[in-house]
Amino acid sequence: MRAMLIVNQDSRSGSAPLDAATARLEAAGVEIVRHWNGSPGGIPAYVEEHRHAVDAVIAGGGDGTVSAVAGAMVGTGLTLGVLPLGTGNDFARTLGIPTDLPAAAEIIASGNVRSVDVGDVNGVVFLNVASVGISAALASDIAAETKRRFGPFGYVLGSLRVLFKARPFRATITGASGAAEVETLQIAIGNGRHYGGGLTIAPDARIDDGRLDLYSLETRRLWRLAVIAPALRSGEHRHAPDVRALHGAWFEIHTAHPKRINVDGELRAMTPARFVVRPGALRVFAPDEAPGLGAI
Repeated sequence: MRAMLIVNQDSRSGSAPLDAATARLEAAGVEIVRHWNGSPGGIPAYVEEHRHAVDAVIAGGGDGTVSAVAGAMVGTGLTLGVLPLGTGNDFARTLGIPTDLPAAAEIIASGNVRSVDVGDVNGVVFLNVASVGISAALASDIAAETKRRFGPFGYVLGSLRVLFKARPFRATITGASGAAEVETLQIAIGNGRHYGGGLTIAPDARIDDGRLDLYSLETRRLWRLAVIAPALRSGEHRHAPDVRALHGAWFEIHTAHPKRINVDGELRAMTPARFVVRPGALRVFAPDEAPGLGAI
């Protein structure tokens, strides 16, 4: 198998030694014919230029890098491999890919391929979640250097700053079941199971279930977020009285003024926005069993 290796040197562990992982791949007959280091912005052009020279693309980075690589791969027939080097690594968590790099390389070397869904917001592909509100402000507030130095604790620091400034906004959520006018602190629409460093979009969410899962935090009282927060880890926040929970193949979000959308950790879209699921649009090396995958 011929593979392209794309490494984001700006990710938290982007400079981590990859020798053990690449040695495992080469021992299994995976030939790295293209090796590129750079920022996510250059990924689509690089994949397009070299797609016919490889059978697979291996992404070394965090969720933003993996999402950018996946967006460039949809429709190419290439298979995605993941070497988790980021802070959250939620796509890897959803697929049951370990953060130990040689172990992650072993999954690629095994050649086991699963088909997973991708989300699409205004033409931008996402794997984990796209959201409006608190998380978009958080993505803007946390600098790359903060994430690199402090890891998950950097999110905690940034979250405290953002929460003190958070204010509800008005939005219209439209889906197959109708439209709702809401006042909310955040609207999140998930494709996969995990986001935000291990939070769960919904207890039964899978990345191959052909649906999107939405929740909206509809409270004016910031202290309520402290009550809801523990349930975000398991996805049980969906049962709270001030949380709206929906699922479907598409949603539209309209806001009075354009608002930025956090797409897998990067600000890459704006409202108004249409979100759709693209079932089975991406091939990925993954184990047969993982919480975010359905049974074969």
